[in-house]
Amino acid sequence: MSLRLGDIAPDFEQQSSDGPIRFHEWLGDSWGVLFSHPADFTPVCTTELGLTAKLKDAFAERDVKAIALSVDSVDSHLEWIKDINETQNCVVNFPIIADPDRKVSELYGMIHPKADDTHTVRSLFVIDPNKVIRLMITYPASTGRNFNEILRVIDSLQLTDNHKVATPGNWERGEDVVIVPSLQDEEEIKQRFPKGYDKVRHYLRMTPDPKTNWGGE
Repeated sequence: MSLRLGDIAPDFEQQSSDGPIRFHEWLGDSWGVLFSHPADFTPVCTTELGLTAKLKDAFAERDVKAIALSVDSVDSHLEWIKDINETQNCVVNFPIIADPDRKVSELYGMIHPKADDTHTVRSLFVIDPNKVIRLMITYPASTGRNFNEILRVIDSLQLTDNHKVATPGNWERGEDVVIVPSLQDEEEIKQRFPKGYDKVRHYLRMTPDPKTNWGGE
């Protein structure tokens, strides 16, 4: 099965470093980041999981739960977590799914045989509270992820879900955004964007970020 944006994230039940996980139940009403790793006790993965642990407050502010996965066992995960905590000066505060039978890996298309036919590549899924897949990124095993970019995309998704805007390239919190082309009613535009807008072209209208309390929710 090939997953696409807008699909419902497949549910599953699997063991993890925090005990059994029923995925949809575990997510609840939160956003989720599900991301896979080629194997335990590997250098790039160790740095990534340490970084994720250190971003606990950033994820919590956005109501995001992080959950990792590799094809190794729970016992392996628990030993690896000790290494992560020690080498990355952190406390791993999220579950790592044990997927030795590759059930979840196959369900989410995390095994790419032409890259590695036994281990997962660095797949990442952002899932919203309705269990809809909103972002998919796949990295090669040799390249660690940029978690600042993942947080930036979550910021964009949460903003654009609540306002009729899109975010331009390299956008960061608080920067100007684009009014969506489908919004043409001038009265509605005035109501939604009281700070006004700059009409660069008829299809490109820039307006100040309508969310003024980033970090305050």
